[in-house]
Amino acid sequence: MTGDPYAKSAKWYDSLVEPFVRKLRMIGMDMFPPHEGMSVLDVGCGTGTYLGIYQKFGCKVFGIDSSPAMLDVAHARLDEYAGLCLGDASQMIFLDESFDLILATFVLHEMPAPIRSLVINEAKRVMRKTGRFLIIDYHSGPIQFPKGWFYRIVSIFFEVLAGREHFNNYRDFMANRGMPPLIVENEMLIDKQRIISGGTAGIYLLMLMHLTPNRY
Repeated sequence: MTGDPYAKSAKWYDSLVEPFVRKLRMIGMDMFPPHEGMSVLDVGCGTGTYLGIYQKFGCKVFGIDSSPAMLDVAHARLDEYAGLCLGDASQMIFLDESFDLILATFVLHEMPAPIRSLVINEAKRVMRKTGRFLIIDYHSGPIQFPKGWFYRIVSIFFEVLAGREHFNNYRDFMANRGMPPLIVENEMLIDKQRIISGGTAGIYLLMLMHLTPNRY
């Protein structure tokens, strides 16, 4: 992908997208509650909205994104203690076992298929052995009528708006049944999960294979 696809939209991105994702973010925080001193990395941190919430809980926050425009907004939102970097999430600069929690919110579906697994394995590398990887992304269904149909139409609108390459990656992600196969292929375990928004969104709290998942 050439250039910055968010160069024109970064300043108004939150006002358009945040109303649809805030509830999902809050559910994710309930699944793995933040605490003071917790180290959090947001992969594809965008405008820093999610990191801003964790920062209010006293977490040490870090973010990586490939969009300079998005990071400009994130720098303006977060204080000087936030560690934000411009870069490729499939080749992160962070040291092994650096983070208690890694976030990826509607990020993996944007990527070409081969890159998704590279990013997941980089997340595994920089996550502490007792850490968690919280992924929020589209769910392929089945979807419920009418709520699920509404959210599916809204999601397609946003994906088309983002451009042809973005939309093609989204279609590939959905055609390959979203996150569940990626979780298995990359040898992670589901600690907790929620399927919401009429079956169109999944929230997955993942852990490393050597740990035993919670039973609920």
